[in-house]
Amino acid sequence: MTALVIGVDGGGTSTRCVVATVSGEIVGRGYGGAANPLSAADPAGSLHTALRAALTGLDPALVATGVFGLAGADTAPEPAEAIAAEAWRAAGPAGRPTVVPDILVAFCGATEEPSGTALVAGTGAVAARIEDRRVTGRADGYGWLLGDEGSGTWIGRRAVRAVLATLDGRAGPTALREAVLARAAVDDATALRLVKAVHMGVAEAGPSWLARLAPVVETAARAGDATATEILDEAARRLIGTVRSLGPVSGPLVLTGSLLTEPTLLSVKVRAGLPGTAIAARDGAAGAAALALHAAGLGGASGVLAAHRRLIAGKG
Repeated sequence: MTALVIGVDGGGTSTRCVVATVSGEIVGRGYGGAANPLSAADPAGSLHTALRAALTGLDPALVATGVFGLAGADTAPEPAEAIAAEAWRAAGPAGRPTVVPDILVAFCGATEEPSGTALVAGTGAVAARIEDRRVTGRADGYGWLLGDEGSGTWIGRRAVRAVLATLDGRAGPTALREAVLARAAVDDATALRLVKAVHMGVAEAGPSWLARLAPVVETAARAGDATATEILDEAARRLIGTVRSLGPVSGPLVLTGSLLTEPTLLSVKVRAGLPGTAIAARDGAAGAAALALHAAGLGGASGVLAAHRRLIAGKG
């Protein structure tokens, strides 16, 4: 059998892995849990689960190289590389993978163009300038505590704060009150009970627990709730500002993350505030596999481009 490459897209909520041939045929897929080294409970375990599943029925000795796109890799490079190497060894291939930021594999999973801009808004949020398939500039992406403005975690935290203000009398009524209390499984509608539930949720599931509240805000905004609408308006403004802070960049703008690739109100607001036509990301794991092919030069320049197109088209 021909040589194989592995591509991994490890985010703050889930991990996706593909195994592909040098011609761009996907021959294996696997999935795992959160893999952000800054926030996930067991990122190495999530990566190993996805790798093992993707390699089912395949010989790990045929794997020539691999690229792991990991959320948090640029802010915590040493932990990310160690986690990736641990999962790689456990799965069986020789050598070790290359680790890059997940925003780069998202960009390469949407276009074969070498340069452009990418904006992520999912559990976290970050924008990056891409040149020759390398990240040459970035804005935000500093994690749920210090940044990720406009992300699902940011929206969830804003929703909780709005409900707390309602519960203790600092703000008027909002539909978010009952919806957030229900999602947090709080029967006694008091501020202290909600605070306790949020702390317990974050302690058990990590900051991504807060991102689970983003759909609640979306639903309330669609129903006309002013507080929810204000939260989404502010999230959009912050995401647009994050992209604009990178300055003018030629090439496509790729939007990635569930808040921007699904038909959300936030996606509509962000697209309306950015120039040109944006491309929705498709398969970051396939983008990571394409990066592996480019880096290794497997198949020659024209062959790699053809394989890249096939990978992100979902054929195979």
